[in-house]
Amino acid sequence: MAKGKQIGLAVIGCGTIGRIRAIIARDYPGIAWLGLCDVNRDLGERLKTDCEADFFTTDFEELLNRPEVDAVIIATDENNHAAPTLAAAERGKALFIEKPLATDAFESLKILQGIEAAGVDAVLGYTQRFRRRFLAVKERLITGQIGDVHSVVTRAFMNRMVPIATVSRTQNRRHLTPMVVSGTHSLDMCMWLMEGKEPVSIYAKSTDKVLSRWGTKDSTFGLFEMNDGTIFSMNICWGLPEIWPGSVYGLEIGIVGTKGVIDIEDTHRDLVLASEIAQGAGYSPDGYSPGAPRHVDFLTSYPPGDLHMGQLWGPMREETVSWYQRLCVGLPTPHATAQDGHRNLVLTMAMDLSARRGTEISLPAALDELMSET
Repeated sequence: MAKGKQIGLAVIGCGTIGRIRAIIARDYPGIAWLGLCDVNRDLGERLKTDCEADFFTTDFEELLNRPEVDAVIIATDENNHAAPTLAAAERGKALFIEKPLATDAFESLKILQGIEAAGVDAVLGYTQRFRRRFLAVKERLITGQIGDVHSVVTRAFMNRMVPIATVSRTQNRRHLTPMVVSGTHSLDMCMWLMEGKEPVSIYAKSTDKVLSRWGTKDSTFGLFEMNDGTIFSMNICWGLPEIWPGSVYGLEIGIVGTKGVIDIEDTHRDLVLASEIAQGAGYSPDGYSPGAPRHVDFLTSYPPGDLHMGQLWGPMREETVSWYQRLCVGLPTPHATAQDGHRNLVLTMAMDLSARRGTEISLPAALDELMSET
């Protein structure tokens, strides 16, 4: 095994996900120096203490200019990825960017072009790729166990905690839709499992009977046609009541090929807790509390994983440690690339565009169309 090198890591954004990845960095032997940045000083200082970081600032430029920094995690709010990502790429730093690459199609393209021009290694945080079940499915597809895939259907169910918490942090909500923010995970999973197939059209519909008061949609359902005739149904609803037992994500995927089928039930209903004691919110960023108590929970349905012995166990640990191994030892990993991230944003926004217009959209769609007002 190759001898690993040690690196200096910068984490920009000290909220829920930045905290998880920084705590994991504290325990990884290849991280020799750890610096943090957040505009919320109290939030950042708390994390600095908890993960014993070497440095904290409210200015990402100051952090990126530190000579110790080799790699950067971008964990800011969805609308604020562009400036720190481009600054890190210009300095030649390896990047881990929380999804989506941006919530603006032009910003996303600018980020992608900046990454490609700088030639830096950049990956996106699509944590589902690191779960054992999906890696097992990917291997069966690579080895042709169900023949040529021709039909794929996926359905994602989420309660309202994620959309309410997400849109409450900003007034720039126009593209904080169920597809752009959360459906992107199941879309990325299916595009990864259908690797090599390119979408050529999308027809979608949305509804907003519940979440319109928060400036977003309840559900978006769509049908993609791929360049080889494969059809792919992509449906998400993140408008379920706050008391819905799934902490965040409940997913079903069916993949039909010419020689077989893979049917994935990932709703987490096989492990149910019911208690007189209220359960916490699955997704609870700083300053957010759910609107109603939850007394039933589908355990393991929080995508990052679960806490035990003061440590997070699950796919986000696997994903983060795998990235550190990628940097320190050079091991190949199944991370989504910046190119994947931009593609995913464009496809989710194309679904929203189709739903707004009520017509089928040819792909790839023009970015100015994707960004057009309703």
